Amino acid sequence: MSIIEVKNIKKAFGTSKILKGIDFTMEKGEVLAIIGSSGSGKTTLLRCINFLETPDEGQIYLDGNLIYDAANKSLSEDEKRKKRLHFGLVFQSFNLFPQYTAFENICLAPKLHAEERPDFKQNKDAIYKEINENALDLLSRVGLLDKKDLYPCQLSGGQQQRVAIARALALKPDILCFDEPTSALDPELTGEVLRVLRQLSMEDTTMIIVTHEMAFAREIADKIIFMDEGVVAAEGSPDEIFSSHANARLESFVKSIEK
Repeated sequence: MSIIEVKNIKKAFGTSKILKGIDFTMEKGEVLAIIGSSGSGKTTLLRCINFLETPDEGQIYLDGNLIYDAANKSLSEDEKRKKRLHFGLVFQSFNLFPQYTAFENICLAPKLHAEERPDFKQNKDAIYKEINENALDLLSRVGLLDKKDLYPCQLSGGQQQRVAIARALALKPDILCFDEPTSALDPELTGEVLRVLRQLSMEDTTMIIVTHEMAFAREIADKIIFMDEGVVAAEGSPDEIFSSHANARLESFVKSIEK
């Protein structure tokens, strides 16, 4: 059974149709790379999957269960928040809280979420201890345990993005999503983040990565989607996408990127 199935997702802003009917499926542990030129709808698709935008049409299934159907009434903010817990989103601009240390940034959301547990008051110390230990483990996994007490302004861009990845993992999402995770980084710092993503893929982390790093997509992805003008213009394995350009628009895009 697919871990996620996206069916006929459409989204418009005013008269501008951004997504014109997107369909795809993923298996647990797969890495999906989404490529395409600016304005093709990649980020909007990611935001719809994460319930930061509400699709106008379509359905989203998770583990075979319908979690969104545009035909039904609009979701409340509380319903959206609960559904977002299935997805961890790493933004291209990090979005860390500047007033908190790296360690505190990772702990914040799990502690806020824990306060809603019915057993929170009775077990607060044990719950917080578990969250703190998990945050330290995540910092170690992204190679930043020695930076745990530093604030975002004291970290490089690559380090901030690695903290953002650890923060997204802290709530143990079913699917980890990345929106151009290296676009705000200098080439020297890009490698730091890509190494973490490679490690996550080796740990069978299910990931959707919107990226402009073609070599990385070719290396890490199990499946690649090429989006063009709001539709999936091509889909396949890295070999199928990069070796046999049956789609003229895809071939033109790949050539422009690889120059």
